[in-house]
Parts: sequence; C-alpha cells; structure tokens
Amino acid sequence: MINSEEKLYVAHSDHPLVLEPKMANRHGLIAGATGTGKTVSLQVLAESFSDLGVPCFMADMKGDLSGVYKAGELTKFIAKRQEQFGVTFEFQPYPTQFFDVYGEQGHPMRVTIKDFGVLLFSRIMSLTDTQEGVLNAVFRICEDKNMPLDDLKDLRAALNYIGQNAKEFQTEYGNISSVSVGSIQRNLLALEEQGGNQFFGLPEFDIDDFFSVEKMNGIKKGMINILAADKLYNNPKLYSAFLMWLLTTIYNKLPEVGDMDKPKFIFFFDEAHLLFDDASKALMEQIEKVVRLIRSKGVGVYFITQNPMDIPENVLGQLGNKIQHALRAFTPKDQKAVKAVAQSFRANESFDTEKALLELETGEALISFLDEKGAPTIVERAKMLCPQGQIGPITEEERRTAIKESGLEKKYGETVERESAYEMLIKESEKKKKEEEERRAQELAEKEEAKRKKEEEKEAKAKAKKSASSSTTWYGKALTSIAKTLGNKLVNEVIKKMK
Repeated sequence: MINSEEKLYVAHSDHPLVLEPKMANRHGLIAGATGTGKTVSLQVLAESFSDLGVPCFMADMKGDLSGVYKAGELTKFIAKRQEQFGVTFEFQPYPTQFFDVYGEQGHPMRVTIKDFGVLLFSRIMSLTDTQEGVLNAVFRICEDKNMPLDDLKDLRAALNYIGQNAKEFQTEYGNISSVSVGSIQRNLLALEEQGGNQFFGLPEFDIDDFFSVEKMNGIKKGMINILAADKLYNNPKLYSAFLMWLLTTIYNKLPEVGDMDKPKFIFFFDEAHLLFDDASKALMEQIEKVVRLIRSKGVGVYFITQNPMDIPENVLGQLGNKIQHALRAFTPKDQKAVKAVAQSFRANESFDTEKALLELETGEALISFLDEKGAPTIVERAKMLCPQGQIGPITEEERRTAIKESGLEKKYGETVERESAYEMLIKESEKKKKEEEERRAQELAEKEEAKRKKEEEKEAKAKAKKSASSSTTWYGKALTSIAKTLGNKLVNEVIKKMK
C-alpha cells in the first residue's frame, strides 16, 4: 500500500511503518520460522512496489503468491486489522506474468549453456576444481571455433569431440583428461533427467520483459513477475543457480543510474540460504559483488530465509531493510542465533528484542527500515498489513487465462533450433566420414588399377614368351629339316665316291 506521501506503508505498530522508496534499493531481508507469515509479507511488499510503479520478480514455492493476479476479499480477520490500523484496504488485482522453466505453469524461461556460464554450471553439477577447469577449456574451445553452446546436446557433443581429440588441444588449452570429461558427461545425464534439457536452449529469456508497467484503473502499476518454483525447488542447487543467473543478467543488462527517487526493479530471492550452501569461493565473490554493486543500477534485492544466520555476514551487512518474523529456539544453537539476530537491531527501550523474537505471532514482525539518510531505524514490533490481492493460489483456469493475456506466448512458446555445436560437429563428423570413405574408395581404386596393370603385364609377358617359344620351335624344325636334307646329300655323295 502507498500512503499519501508516496511511501510504502507495509506494517503498523502504534503508528504506520513505511519504507522509503529511495532507500528500497539498499536491499532487504524477510526472515522467520516456517508458518510465521513470510509469504504474506513478501506479497505485501511486492504489491506495494507495484503500486509505486516498480516491477518486481519473485519465486513462488507453493503457488500461494499467484493470488496477486486476483482481487482479495474481506474476511473477519482483515476487517479486524482494518479497525486496528484505522485504514480501509482497497482489494484489487495486480498486473502479473507467470513463468516456469519447465513451461508447465507459465511461459518457459530458457538460457543458453554459454550464457549460463562455467561457474554456475560447475555449481549445479558439483564439479571439482579440475573438472571445472576442463569445462572452462571446453567453453573456450567452442568460442574460439565459433561453435555456439545452446543446449545440453551441444555441450555433450563438444565434450565428446574435445575428449576424443584432447592431444590436439593440449598445447593451447592445457591437459583435458578423459576421466574428467567422462565425469562431466555423467553429471550432464543426471541434469537431463532432472529436466535440464527443458530450460537450456533458445529462445533465450529477455530480461526486458520483466520491466513492464501496466495501467489498471488509470494508475500505472509495476509488473509482478512470478516464477513457479515448486518443481524447480526439488533441485536446490539448480534453483539457486538459475536465480543467480537471472540476478547477474539483470546486473549486466542495466546501466548505472546512481541514486533514484524509487528503484527500477525489485528482486525477491526466496529460500536464499540455498544460494550460499556449499558455494565455492569464486561464486561467493560473484554474489557479494553483484549484491554490492547492483543497487547503483536501481535494483533492490530482498532475501527471504528462515534464519538470518543462513546468510554470510558480507551479504547480510548490506541488507538495510529488515522484516523479522518469529524464530524458534529449540536447541542451544537456535538460542545463540536468536541472540545474534536480536543484537543486529537498534534496541528499542520499550521491549526486549530477544524475548520478542520468540513471542511474535503469525503476521507480526520486528521491523527496521532505513531512514531518509540511510541509517537503520530503531526496531519496532508491528503487525504486517494485509495483501490487496487474493491470499492463496488462483485456479489453474485463471492461471491459463493470465498466461494467454500476457502476450508472451508467441515469443517463448516454441523452442528454436539453430546450427550450434551439435549440428556443426555432426556435419564435421559426416564430412570426415565422407572424406574417409572417398579416401578408402580412392585407395581401393588405385589398388584395383595397380592389380589390373600387373595382370596385363603378366599376360603380355606370357604372350611374349609363348611367341618367342613358337618362333624358336619353327626355326629349329627348319634347321633340322635343312640339316637332314644336307646330311642326306652328303651321305649319298660319299656312297657314290666309294663305288
């Protein structure tokens, strides 16, 4: 909800608690144990930003957030809140776009293998440093050879080709072991079984489609972009890596804008602890860099998690706007965490912060926002406002209507296949096969020709020998006949003389 001063009115203690629009890009945190009201708080914030004309993005774990598409209804609980706060909620729908990397509950969100990058790919496949180095070499070779890596079959084909010709690339790109290539191939098969082949490819998602503003009842409202994440969440590393890719893409896409009266975009990162679990040093550095610098591009990032201690200090220290719901302290470790969270707020003399963290009711929170000068305010115990949209999921029919009305179906509905690494390597393989067949055919033809010539020479020699033999026989017979005739004459002459 937006108050008369164009500030985000999101909670109420004994007075309204507001979030300064120009401080909204200083990032924030919504934390609390399961069932304490984080999802409703997220919806209240998203609707308020939309009222301000600021588009936002959020992942929907259970389908509950889809209710923003439809106007809410007055209930006894909400009527009581209205009376307590002295306000009247104007139930209304919000402009909503639904997305789903699997293309089942929203428009498909695809990314090419190349643009997803080695670092995030290594994370979702849990590669070792050596394997990551091999994958990096594969990406580089494909880039140098102008072989686009669009989908998983491209990467598999490239790995197969480079693995078989490793010696050819060793001098320029380093050692590429067949063991590492085989391990990466096995990980790719596992990723494909999890549906990876559905969100790697073309057409690649255009971040600009997040930033639309739509008029509703004459008022410009920011688009609320919702990612159906119930299925994606089954693969936590893939979920966190995909959202990190989105955030990094937004960071790379937007220009520097400096301080603004209100943010250009708000990114809600639900189940944020998954981003940091088992994150490599390189990934942690990238996360910290993006969070630190993206606010200068007018983007606010709000992390949603069960316990603030799940977020590294270097990132947590950059989250100035906090909505902290109740925590549970069943173990000594939990009690230590509660104490640390309480100490992170500016103390309020009217109540014990640590004690309050354990007593908060559902929908109640400890709140500290940044003031106009950027300093954190004293923590206050307050009740969150109610959403203006529906609390809970919409029907499947309503979701299909929203998807159809968005106008993005034509843009993302059909997968696009272009000539990429797979097709290029198939062509090269077929070309080599054809050349090999032609070479073998040529060799065979040459052998046949040589054999034919040899046989012809043999026949010629045989004929010549036969001819020579025939001539010799005739000549010999002639000589014998002459000799016989001469011999007979000589004998006759001798006989005559003897008489």
